Amino acid sequence: MSVTDLFVFDDAADLADQIARRLELFVSEGHDHELNIVLTGGTIATRAYQQIRADAVDWSSVHWWWGDERFVPEGHADRNDQQAQDAFLNRIGAAADHVHAMPAHGCADSMKDAAEHYGATLPAEAFDLVLLGVGPDGHIASLFPGFDQLVDTERPCVEVFGSPKPPAERITLTLPRLNNAREVWFLASGSEKAPAVAHAVSGRTTVAETPASAVKGLDRTAWLLDEPAAAHLTR
Repeated sequence: MSVTDLFVFDDAADLADQIARRLELFVSEGHDHELNIVLTGGTIATRAYQQIRADAVDWSSVHWWWGDERFVPEGHADRNDQQAQDAFLNRIGAAADHVHAMPAHGCADSMKDAAEHYGATLPAEAFDLVLLGVGPDGHIASLFPGFDQLVDTERPCVEVFGSPKPPAERITLTLPRLNNAREVWFLASGSEKAPAVAHAVSGRTTVAETPASAVKGLDRTAWLLDEPAAAHLTR
């Protein structure tokens, strides 16, 4: 039976530190297989990645994936994979064949081809952990309120045009693939996230209105928040 946990920390600095420590603990827990962990972009995630200690655990058993990506050239500062590389993947010595970046602009004939290629490379089994940021509008990955990608149940990874948050062209995992994870951790910091967090946690919303309400871990779902992001919750 899946459980949902809510953790609220004093401020963004404390939240980032707690995310990093919990990720280290998750990897160290003696899994009997190589882990598949899906990373997210965003300010609080990047801040947490910067707190990860290279010598805390043996990182060599982890395969790193992404929930979404900005379709810009490889190495571009806007890319989630580049931000993660700069923040911690380079420091921990992540092997190139364990870093599964989404195709970049210029490396595929089209966004659809890029999305299809990435979908075909995903592990057949459930992810061990998916990290998701939450936007002020309740979006997760690049699944935005009211967008057609929210109802795509056939493809694990799809292209997104006209994103309300620049850059406009993106690639994202779909809801069925994000839900195929042992654990899902939502990360949110700041008062502008509070309404979306409250709607998603309460369940008194629709997927079209608040995409964050539509993802849950097979075993566990955790909300990791700072006090401002949790301000609208009833506790």
